Amino acid sequence: MGHLSLHELDFPADIWESFAADRPAVHCSAGYLIYLQDTDATCFYYLKSGRVKSYIQAEDGAQRVLNIYEQGALFGEASFFDELPRVSSAVALTSCQIVPIDRELVTAEIRRNPNLAMLMLKYLARTVRVLSTQVDEMAFLPAEQRIARHLLSLSRKPDGTITCTQDEIAACVSVSRITVSRTLNEFAQKGWLKTGYRSVVLSDTAPLENLCNQGK
Repeated sequence: MGHLSLHELDFPADIWESFAADRPAVHCSAGYLIYLQDTDATCFYYLKSGRVKSYIQAEDGAQRVLNIYEQGALFGEASFFDELPRVSSAVALTSCQIVPIDRELVTAEIRRNPNLAMLMLKYLARTVRVLSTQVDEMAFLPAEQRIARHLLSLSRKPDGTITCTQDEIAACVSVSRITVSRTLNEFAQKGWLKTGYRSVVLSDTAPLENLCNQGK
């Protein structure tokens, strides 16, 4: 599967755009809570622009980030399809445009394009695979490998720039921000990446890949 984010796997870049073709997008400001854990899932969402975080919150208030979605992604679909309460919450990290997808819309699109159903099943299966991989990593991998894997999984621009904060990385891999800062500085000293304001630029991915494959 490699180190790819869900929406970058072998799906066409515009595969979900048909969901947004005839529906107006909803504008969400940064910090807007899109849906809440344990609530009913009456729809899922197409992310037309912006970034969204999904997370699980424990009774003591502690959070565990599950994924950070970027433009072109679907999110909130698992609970929608199994018709059980949501297992996570989702919040806008930036100003976003999202398109709610209800049963009427998804049924109509699948009638128009039956192949979309198989792609949706594939997307759901990949979601399970990514989450399973995260569980394994949290249980067995040292912090530097977790951080390297996470960086390689994130969407990046042609110049290698990844938009993320150290707090976001820490939440996604279940380590402290201090550990993330120390590890990124070590990677930077080796010439693997450069750190910037709310960003990381991957200069050389081969050493990060090699680090991820250690112990296999």
